[in-house]
Amino acid sequence: MTKDTTLSSQALFSLGIMLLAVAVLYFPILQNLAHDWDTNDNYSHGYFIPVLSIYIIYTFKDALSKLPVTTNIAGLFLLLAGLTQLIVAKTGSEFFLQRTSLILVLAGIVLFCLGFAFFKKLFIPLLYLIFMVPLPAIIWNKIAFPMQLFGSFLTEKVVTLMGIPIFREGNVLHLSNTTLEVVGACSGLRSLTTLFALSALLAILSSHTTFQKWLLFLAAAPIAIFANIVRLSVTALMASKYGGAVAQGFLHDFSGLVVFAVGIVLLVSVSNILKRFTPKTHS
Repeated sequence: MTKDTTLSSQALFSLGIMLLAVAVLYFPILQNLAHDWDTNDNYSHGYFIPVLSIYIIYTFKDALSKLPVTTNIAGLFLLLAGLTQLIVAKTGSEFFLQRTSLILVLAGIVLFCLGFAFFKKLFIPLLYLIFMVPLPAIIWNKIAFPMQLFGSFLTEKVVTLMGIPIFREGNVLHLSNTTLEVVGACSGLRSLTTLFALSALLAILSSHTTFQKWLLFLAAAPIAIFANIVRLSVTALMASKYGGAVAQGFLHDFSGLVVFAVGIVLLVSVSNILKRFTPKTHS
């Protein structure tokens, strides 16, 4: 292990060469990933994740400029582990492991070229890239269907409290004049993944304590569920008054934006509440 006190041109050159090699190696995988972002509405936020990861690194620039540059041989083992994961995943045509191997490879490069201090500081921005990778369909469906049933159950209770006759069969809601099905797109999982990515960003960039950061991050789950129940309940209310066609149009064309906006407002509100309990730092 060699040490230096500045980010030397040699370290930058080595880092650049390795990143260029990674870009060439992963280009087909990233191209396929971008196709998923285009065609899979559940991960349409994927384009923003690399940009946000770079922005997080940019916010760390002052701290990074003060870190010593080292060459850490352990980075090669991490890099080898990532490449091994890539080979095994390509052999088994497993897209999730192929794509997440990039995070391991990048972490190995940072550790090898820049050292442990940089690796420790950049670990979170690199890990943040996980939000751009779609979950395997088998896992997504295992989570989505229980959320469909849960959303249907809570919506039935809310609509009943509103005085509207409703009967539920699984994820199907029967109203007096129409029937609504809570399909996978309405399970709330889409907004949950997006809000988790957003809450993670807010937590990383905040000045909260570590415990508060975790609270803010995990707050995305109940917020996403609450926003989705509001969305489904309003849809059921509209269906009971104006018919299923109007309600379905609202559900697919507009309500998703409302859910996202409500989620952002609630996350920022939680962050502001936590800020009141954050210990003041004195210079």
